[in-house]
Amino acid sequence: MSDQSPHILPFPDGLGPDVTHHLVRAELAPRRPRRLHGHAFFELLWVQNGRVRHHLPDRREDLTEGDMIFLRPGDAHGLQGRGEAAMIVSLSIRDQALDALQARHPGLNGIGFWSDASLPPRRHLDIRQMAEINHAALRLERGPRDALALEAFLLPLLADMAQAPNDIPAAAPDWLQRACRAAHDPAVFRDGAAGLVRVAGRAHPHVSRSMRRYLGVTPSDYVNAQRMTYAATRLVGSEDSLAEIAAECGIPNLSHFHKLFLATHGQTPQRFRRAHRQRLIQP
Repeated sequence: MSDQSPHILPFPDGLGPDVTHHLVRAELAPRRPRRLHGHAFFELLWVQNGRVRHHLPDRREDLTEGDMIFLRPGDAHGLQGRGEAAMIVSLSIRDQALDALQARHPGLNGIGFWSDASLPPRRHLDIRQMAEINHAALRLERGPRDALALEAFLLPLLADMAQAPNDIPAAAPDWLQRACRAAHDPAVFRDGAAGLVRVAGRAHPHVSRSMRRYLGVTPSDYVNAQRMTYAATRLVGSEDSLAEIAAECGIPNLSHFHKLFLATHGQTPQRFRRAHRQRLIQP
C-alpha cells in the first residue's frame, strides 16, 4: 500500500445541516485499497455478511460477520472484501451530534467513539445482537435523520457496552483488551482458548504470555470463566437440560462441564439450579 497520507472524507454532500447521520450498505470489492482514508466525521460500521480485511496504518486485521468498528475523526483505515458477498453497513455521524450525546451522558466516556485507544475500538455482536441492530438500522433508515432518531439507535448499543464486565487491566495492550471483551460472547468462548486466540489475531504462545502477564491466567482459564458465568445464567433462567447448556458453552463432555462448574461456583450444576430458583420463588 502507498505511503501517501490518508484522504479525508467529508460528511456526505447534499445533506442539510440538520441531518445528523447517513446510513449505507455496501458490498466490498476484493481488491486491496490503494490508500487509507480518514473521516471528518464519526463512523460506525459492522460486517453484515462475509469476511472483510481491515487495513490500518501499521497492521491489518480480518473481520467476520458481527464485527463492529467505531471510527473516530483521525482514524485512518481501508476496507477490502475477502471472498464473495462481503457486505458492510456504515453509519456516518456528524461530530456535533456525538458531542451533544456525550455531554448528556458522561458515563459514555472511554466507550466506543470516546475511547482513547490507539486503534479504532472493536466489538463483536452475537447472533441475537446482530438481529437487534439490523432491526434498529431498518428503523433508522426509514425514520427522520435527526438527533432523536440517532440517539434512539445508539444508546442501547452504547449502554450495553458501558455495562460490560470490566475485568481487563488498562495497562493491557489494545489487542488483548479487545480479545478479552470479545471472549464474553458465546460465539467466541464456544471455541475455547482457540476462539480467544482467533479474535486476538496473535500467535497462541504470544497470547498466552500476555494473558499471564496482565491477567495472571491462561487463555483457557479466562475462557472457562466466561463459559461458567454464562452457564450459571442459563441454568437459572431456562429449562434447558445440562447437556444443552454445556453444548452451548462449547463443552460437550458433561463430566468436564460438571468439574469446571463445581470448581467455579462451589456447587454442582443441579444444586446450583435448585438453590437459585428456590431463592427466586422464596426470598
